[in-house]
Amino acid sequence: MPSTAADPARVPTATAPVFFVDTLDGAFDQVVLDGAEGRHAATVRRLGIGEPLRISDGDGAAIDGRVAEVVGDRLRITVERRLEVPVPDPEFVVIQALPKGDRGELAVALMTEVGVDLIVPWEADRCVTRWREARGARSLERWRSAAREASKQSRRLRMTQVAELATTRDACAVLAGAELAIVLHERAGTGFSTVKPLRQGRIALVVGPEGGLTDGELLALRAAGGRPVRLGDAILRTSTAGAASAAALAALVGRWG
Repeated sequence: MPSTAADPARVPTATAPVFFVDTLDGAFDQVVLDGAEGRHAATVRRLGIGEPLRISDGDGAAIDGRVAEVVGDRLRITVERRLEVPVPDPEFVVIQALPKGDRGELAVALMTEVGVDLIVPWEADRCVTRWREARGARSLERWRSAAREASKQSRRLRMTQVAELATTRDACAVLAGAELAIVLHERAGTGFSTVKPLRQGRIALVVGPEGGLTDGELLALRAAGGRPVRLGDAILRTSTAGAASAAALAALVGRWG
């Protein structure tokens, strides 16, 4: 029987590419990788017989295996080990105001790579970009695709999730349910270094739009438990501020060893 790693979260994965499937239910000694992921493995990565790879359901379950057979875009994988990565604790959530253009996908990719678990797109008052009907659906799909691809690139076995578009009321509800709620604000009286990180629970972080938060938004976010802090003296783009602050939090809570 394939073995299970004692501490799968600490297993080095840099040498083995990761591919996602809908489910690993019923996967025992062998797994078939086909469809878009099989095509990527066979024709883009050009994996051959005997090469290692990881296959994950995106929700923490995964297998380590080696390619046993390649037929077109279909790979048969011999399972060597089964893995189960626990739910992250603390959980990182970023409420991200909609950036202009394709900077939203950049923000999602960067936040995924540094370990954000859930991204909540937020249509703040001063957002230039608006997600409406068909355009909104396409934009949300692009964000989710960016999260999926960045999860693969960074070898994450739990895929970063992207929620539905949030209103300010929704954003406040997320903050109210968090054990630690942070609102990035350039005029805050205290700096990011004053934040005392949690080792358990949910840490929620708000990143405002290019034009900044309105007074009403800041008041509402504070009433929901958000603590305004300043991320240094430099003013970062909305597309990079979330990743920068999440990286700092990851170091503080020990995620990066």
